[in-house]
Amino acid sequence: MPEFELITLATFLTASIALYLTPGADMMFISATGAAGGRRAGVLAGLGVSIGSISHAVLAAAGIAALIETNPWAFDALRYIGAAYLIYLAIQTWNAPPLAPEQAASTGWRAFRRGALTNFLNPKVSIFILAFLPQFADPAVGPIWVQILVLGTIFSLASIPFTCAYGALAGLFAETLRRAGRTLNRLCAIVFCGLAARLALN
Repeated sequence: MPEFELITLATFLTASIALYLTPGADMMFISATGAAGGRRAGVLAGLGVSIGSISHAVLAAAGIAALIETNPWAFDALRYIGAAYLIYLAIQTWNAPPLAPEQAASTGWRAFRRGALTNFLNPKVSIFILAFLPQFADPAVGPIWVQILVLGTIFSLASIPFTCAYGALAGLFAETLRRAGRTLNRLCAIVFCGLAARLALN
């Protein structure tokens, strides 16, 4: 286990918190899921996104993220798969009937799986982690790949309170608009389509 200096960890966590609070694709996905499925779905979508991001730390530590960065075809293939998955979610959400309160429990774990998979299929997260984490690694502390793996795990786990809070707030807001029913689902579907376009075109 690397023994990071306290100032390094403090700087790393401060920078991480700033990133958690920056609006982005993950926040939009979590909020849309919470709006469509309620607080439990939103919280579990946030948890899925956070846990899913650990996979990118593993990829970065293994050097696969560097391979993706240097091979445009691999990057493009992964982001197009991710965009296609978001389109699939958009179609499902658009056609879904209004969620009844008793359906919320069954929707929750599906939201977790979707959150984890959506994050995993976003190659930009791998590239970001590959660029962000090494700034806090020090060869004198130990193997760089171990430090990246540890820092990536800390980054992912520390994000859980933030991602879950976004989902809970979106779900709380959705519950006040439950009468909107199908309209709310379609608004969320539009968000998913926007995320797909952003992933595929940027």
